[in-house]
Amino acid sequence: MFRTLLLATSALLTVAAAGPNYVRPTPPASADGAFIKAPAAPVTQGEPDQAWWRLYQDPVLDRLIADAFAANTDIRVAVANLDRARALLRESRSGRLPQTNVGAGATYGRLPETQRAAGVQRDDWSFDTGLSVSYEVDLFGRVGRSIEAARGDAQAAEAARDAVKVAIAAETARAYADASSAVERLAVADRTLGLLDKVVTLTGKRFEVGRTSALDVSRASALREQQRATLSPLRAQRDAALFRLATLTGRAPADLPAEVGARKLTLRLDRPIPVGDGRGLLARRPDVREAERKLAAETARIGIATADLYPRISLGGSFGSTGPSIGDMFTGGPLRWLLGPLLSWNFPNQEAGRAKIAQARASTQAALAGFDGTVLRALEETETALSAYGHELERREALREAAAQAQTAANISRAQLREGRVDFLIVLDAERTSASADADLAASDARIANAQVDLFRALGGGWQEEAPKVAMR
Repeated sequence: MFRTLLLATSALLTVAAAGPNYVRPTPPASADGAFIKAPAAPVTQGEPDQAWWRLYQDPVLDRLIADAFAANTDIRVAVANLDRARALLRESRSGRLPQTNVGAGATYGRLPETQRAAGVQRDDWSFDTGLSVSYEVDLFGRVGRSIEAARGDAQAAEAARDAVKVAIAAETARAYADASSAVERLAVADRTLGLLDKVVTLTGKRFEVGRTSALDVSRASALREQQRATLSPLRAQRDAALFRLATLTGRAPADLPAEVGARKLTLRLDRPIPVGDGRGLLARRPDVREAERKLAAETARIGIATADLYPRISLGGSFGSTGPSIGDMFTGGPLRWLLGPLLSWNFPNQEAGRAKIAQARASTQAALAGFDGTVLRALEETETALSAYGHELERREALREAAAQAQTAANISRAQLREGRVDFLIVLDAERTSASADADLAASDARIANAQVDLFRALGGGWQEEAPKVAMR
C-alpha cells in the first residue's frame, strides 16, 4: 500500500514548481562582434590557443605552468571548494529519495502497578526496535528547486576553479617573463657600464696629459656610478620574480630549479596572436560562466522560498516491535506498524516566508547585475589589453630607432673627443642619452611581454589545458 501511494504521488514532482523558471540572460548584441581595438595590434580573428603559453616555445615555461596547475595553493583551495559544492549537490539530490531510520534500544526499570498483572514482577527489561520510512511529496517543487540551486552553486564553483587556473597560468608566465627580462636588462646595464668604464679610462688619460680637467673626470665617474646603481634594483627584481615563481608553483624559494633563472632574453612572440571575437570571449571566460551560474542558483532559491508558503506533504510508515525479551520481539503479539501521510504548513502567519521570497528576489537582482558587470569587464579588459599591446609595440619601434641613433651619436662624440673637436660635456651627454635609450628599450621589451600576458589572461583561455605529466624537479 505504501509503495502504491509513493509511486502515485511521485508523478506529481514536476507538475508545479514554485517560483520563476530560469532564463539565461542575453549579453548586449554589440558584444558578439570583432574587437574594436583588434586592428591596433598584430592579432588574427582565429580561435585563441588554449595552451597559449606554448606559443613562446619555451619548455621551461611549459613545465612551470604544469607544476603550478598541480601544486599551486590557490588552485588547491578552489578544487576543495568545488568538492564541497559537489557534496552539497549530492546532499540536495538525496531529498528525492525516501528517508529511512532504524532504531533499537533496551531499558531496565519499574512499571506502574496498573501496567502489570497482579503478582508479576514490576522491575524488568524492555526491548524495542523499529524501522521508519518517510518520503516528501515534492508537490510544489521545493526539493527540485533545492537541487537546481545546488547544481548552480556547484557549476559556479567549477567556473571559479577554472578562473583561478587562468589567473595562475598568467601570473606564472608573467613572473617567468619578469625574471628573464630582468636578466636581459641587467645585461644591457652591464654593457652600458662597460662603455662608461672606457669613457672614465679615456678621460683619465686625457687628464694625465693635460687635455681635460679634473671636473670632467669627476663627471665621467659620477655617470658611471649612476649606471652601476641601476644594477642592484634589477637584481632585486629578478630575485623577486623567481621567488614569486616558487610560490606560484607550490615550492619554497630554495627548491626552485636553477634552470628557471637561466633564460637571458625576455619572452617574445614571432607570430600574431589569435583573439577570436566577443561571442567566443564570453563563452570562454570562466568568470562570465561563474556569474551566470550564480544567477541561475539565486533564481532557483526564489522557488525554494516560494514553495515554503505551501503545505509540505510527506508519506510515512513504520514497523517495529516491543517486548520484555529479545525472543518475544519476533512473535506476532508485540509487532506494530503504522502508515499515513503527514502535512506540515506554516499557516496563517506567512510574513516570514514572504520576507524570504523578497530576500531571494533581491539576491537574484544582485546576481543579474553582477553578471552584466562581469560581461562588461570582460570586454573592457580585452579591449584595454589589445590597445596597450598595440601601442607598446609602436612605442618600442620608436625606442629602437632612438637607441640606434643615440648609439651612433655616442660613437661619433667619442671619436671627436679623441680628436679634440668637441667638449667633454658633449660626450658625457651623448653617453647618458645612449644609456637611457638602451634601458628604455629593454624596459619596453618587458612591458610588451606583460602586455601579451594581460591579453592572454583577458581572453580567458588555458583552464581546459591538461597539465603535462613531466614536471620539473
